[in-house]
Amino acid sequence: MKNEFAHLSDEALVALVDRGNERALAELYDRFGRTAYSVALRILRDQALAEDAVQEAFLTVWRTASRYMPERAKASTWILTMVHHRAVDLVRREERRRTEPMDDVPEALGASTEEIAWLCLQREQVREALARLPDPQREAIELAYYGGFTQSELADRLGEPLGTIKSRMFAGLNRLRDLLSEKEQEWARTGYTS
Repeated sequence: MKNEFAHLSDEALVALVDRGNERALAELYDRFGRTAYSVALRILRDQALAEDAVQEAFLTVWRTASRYMPERAKASTWILTMVHHRAVDLVRREERRRTEPMDDVPEALGASTEEIAWLCLQREQVREALARLPDPQREAIELAYYGGFTQSELADRLGEPLGTIKSRMFAGLNRLRDLLSEKEQEWARTGYTS
């Protein structure tokens, strides 16, 4: 079967989605679903949550196609920005869920005391590693991952060029990974592992 939408631009497909054309939405998903999943997975580090973020983002595309303004961004940027926002929202939701006081955690979750303690320890290690980053790197990472800001929004908010923000995030995340890896190796040497 020939794809009737293959010749259309992404922006034209969004216009068709605005008119309720489900096949146009399916074509957008075919074009961007894999990239969207990669974006979500990079943020969430969980396959099921990444799938949820992509699904929610494409539902938002379906519901809000009328708000898309081609003069402000390419359709691909608009869609992937929605995926990013959904993923960050899920990170925040999961973070809130994980940081609830232990008294509020129902026993039905089945997590042992050791597992809960291990998660708390890991969370504390991430906080300590973040505190060891240079202030500009830590600020960019915290605002992006905990505040939900895109790199462009960070550049505007901090009054810095976008390239500077990208460099800070890249360097900061690499350093964070190294610090956490060092801590893991230290735990392995001392026999303190999950």
